[in-house]
Amino acid sequence: MPYTAQDLVAQARAAIEEIDAPRLRALQAAGTPVIDVREPGEFAEGRIPGAVNIPRGVLEFQVDGHPAVNGARDAHLSHRETPVIVYCRTGGRSALAAEALKRLGFAQPLSLAGGWLRWREDGGAEEIAS
Repeated sequence: MPYTAQDLVAQARAAIEEIDAPRLRALQAAGTPVIDVREPGEFAEGRIPGAVNIPRGVLEFQVDGHPAVNGARDAHLSHRETPVIVYCRTGGRSALAAEALKRLGFAQPLSLAGGWLRWREDGGAEEIAS
């Protein structure tokens, strides 16, 4: 029987740790990087302050400097032993991203439960591209 996208997200959520907005803020204040895995257009419309954009479609390639992204490693993904937080619009893409990072050897990939929409519902601050 084939899987649905929702099945894959549910499996990912079972394998990773999801965090809430207060924990994200505390971890970010302590220096944990926050990565927005949405598409660049979504990121430009608003984002968590201090987040960097690495779209879900290229995340795994950024880790090891794949030629598809000009061979450049992203500094936010260079420390596999420290926590890293990922988020998207609703938490589905970020759950898949966190699971992928875990499979790639990241010790503590964390996904923001409910994503950007929950962040805003909970009164989280946002930045908008200028």
